[in-house]
Amino acid sequence: MKNFILLFFLFPLLTFSQTDLLSGVETPFAKEKVTSAFKALKIVNLESTKLAAKGDLYFVVAHRFGSIKDGFEGFYGLDNANTQIKFIYGVTNGLNVSAARSEFAYDFATKYMLFPQIKDGFPVTIAGFNSLSINNTLKESLYPKLQFKDRLTYVAQLLISRKFSEKLSLEIVPSFFHQNFVDDVDQSNSQYAIGFGGRYKFAKRWSLNMDYAAHLNRAPNSLYKNPLSIGFDLETGGHVFQMHFTSSQAIDEAGYLGRTTGDWTKGDIFFGFNLARVF
Repeated sequence: MKNFILLFFLFPLLTFSQTDLLSGVETPFAKEKVTSAFKALKIVNLESTKLAAKGDLYFVVAHRFGSIKDGFEGFYGLDNANTQIKFIYGVTNGLNVSAARSEFAYDFATKYMLFPQIKDGFPVTIAGFNSLSINNTLKESLYPKLQFKDRLTYVAQLLISRKFSEKLSLEIVPSFFHQNFVDDVDQSNSQYAIGFGGRYKFAKRWSLNMDYAAHLNRAPNSLYKNPLSIGFDLETGGHVFQMHFTSSQAIDEAGYLGRTTGDWTKGDIFFGFNLARVF
């Protein structure tokens, strides 16, 4: 287990080191990179292929109100909210590290560029994402034998996007995550999902964003659902303010991939926003 954890976090560093060394080799016919497939670091829940620039520090507040299905009793979602506070730092132009805390989890992650989309060349941007989540929701009163390692979930994702035009960008996200503790005996600890997301810019400062993640080996009797999110990005003076409706109140990858409870068909959805400030 110790070797697995070490490899999990060293892999992006080793991958980036190799890429960084190659970047020092001069290429006389360098082609133009395609940029700004996404304006924000996330589509809604899914990570986008955008990275923080070298030296940039992002302070992010992500908020999910309670379910609107509770009506007036839950003040239409204003009660029972989940807030995540997150810091993201651009170590280089191709490597980000982050730390976050919400009511549901502590979350530590790396995101790193593997291949950029090249105009009239390589057709997609490929980035990697790894996170370690510490589940805050498990209660020792319910699980007397609970150990710290039982709270851990490891996530590994490939972020593959293509900017088709100035208006349209799409992304696919093959995902693997391993939960050390599952509350369903029929659920495998190692789980697989594939995410889909996109952005359509319909006005100068506005875009429509959507993402969805299909779980590939969920237990047949599981109470959890696949997360679907729909929202809007508003570009304001170099910053992006994201507003959305989502079936997942959890914000960390382990939470929305493995423990989404909302259901759009029953009105069990959550209004939320992501607000970022760059220093």
